[in-house]
Amino acid sequence: MELSRRAMLGTLGGIAAGSAVAAMVKTGVAASEGPVISPGQNGHFAQQYGEFGWKPHKLDPEECAKIAYEGYWYKGYACGYGAFYSIIGVLGEKYGAPYNTFPFTMLEANKGGISDWGTICGALYGAAAAYALFWGRKERDPMVTELYRWYEQTALPIYQPGDMAQGVKGDIPSNPSGSVLCHISVSKWCYNTKLPASGKERSERCGRITADVSRKAVEIFNAKIDAGKDWKGAAGKPEALRYCGECHTKGGESDIAKGIMDCTPCHSGSEHTMNKFKDHP
Repeated sequence: MELSRRAMLGTLGGIAAGSAVAAMVKTGVAASEGPVISPGQNGHFAQQYGEFGWKPHKLDPEECAKIAYEGYWYKGYACGYGAFYSIIGVLGEKYGAPYNTFPFTMLEANKGGISDWGTICGALYGAAAAYALFWGRKERDPMVTELYRWYEQTALPIYQPGDMAQGVKGDIPSNPSGSVLCHISVSKWCYNTKLPASGKERSERCGRITADVSRKAVEIFNAKIDAGKDWKGAAGKPEALRYCGECHTKGGESDIAKGIMDCTPCHSGSEHTMNKFKDHP
């Protein structure tokens, strides 16, 4: 009997440990065929399949977007799980090991910007983590920058699940978040729409954004596979990052800033970033 995707979503994570052990036994028998475990150092850090050793395969961005949306709602595992599964889980459905040996529920920790701390958008982390199974930072960082800058600047959500919507059907408002941080992204959307962060509309918004992130992430993934080491993104630096970086990065008079996210949402001096602990209404 053919398993439904919903059943697969639940079972793949559960069989991960057994599959990993089986893979280790198999590679142990076939060790003479070539190196399959990175040696690590001083008895530590060895890694099955090698460091950044998985082989990427091109995927359909629209198929992945749909699965990312479904994954967001699956058992409430949310954005990080949905985005990551839509890449690595789908590879597992199509190609088996090693992709289907990953314990996908680990990515559930990214819900709410990592356990409700409102830090990085979980969908963005899920995509970056998927990239990291294939490419080290020198090749991966430009991919992440391309995705994250797109997220900062694009009015989201775009994805429309139609009758398959699991939270709220129909159109919902979109806006550019200006930030990759869950707290700012959600708060800005709620402020603009006058809708509560605890409401179904906000949850639906994040489900659709998970699909949007997956689609864009897979487009970048496919382009990287095609171009290899020659791939370069088109994302540039926001003007605020250039302006602030003149003083606050390496070589400046006050080298205290770390990071390449847009400075504006947190440091613009707007009504939202002023001191709210003094004379707050």
